[in-house]
Amino acid sequence: MLRLANLALLILFPIAWAAPLLRAGLLPLFGMSEISVLSGLASLWHADIFLALLVTLLALVAPFAKTVGLALIQYGLASPRLLPAIHVMGKLAMADVFLIAIYVVVAKGVGLGRVETAWGLYLFTFCVLASLALSSLTARVMHRT
Repeated sequence: MLRLANLALLILFPIAWAAPLLRAGLLPLFGMSEISVLSGLASLWHADIFLALLVTLLALVAPFAKTVGLALIQYGLASPRLLPAIHVMGKLAMADVFLIAIYVVVAKGVGLGRVETAWGLYLFTFCVLASLALSSLTARVMHRT
């Protein structure tokens, strides 16, 4: 079951990155723009390339690499001795911090504007929490064997 859940994350993470997290607008009379992880990163690439690289690494690459690493261990394609490295990758994976920042923006709003949550925020939240749970459960199972 852990294997299938982890494989599902390999599909769901990219969907969550492209899905709308928030809808933001300046005033209620104007249209709302949808913001996704990828559109936010695209904007960041234009503003600050170094920060964009860092966020890409910590919010996208590290969580996905961690999920791939867990899948390789779960299917016996990699040694369980990689679990400490996967644990470090999980520490580098800032998807959870990124998610908390999004929730703070939603809770506080943007001053003059309006912010609404979209379905992608819930999917991204699920992926982050599932990734944390799966890595913990996989470590427990591997330590028993």
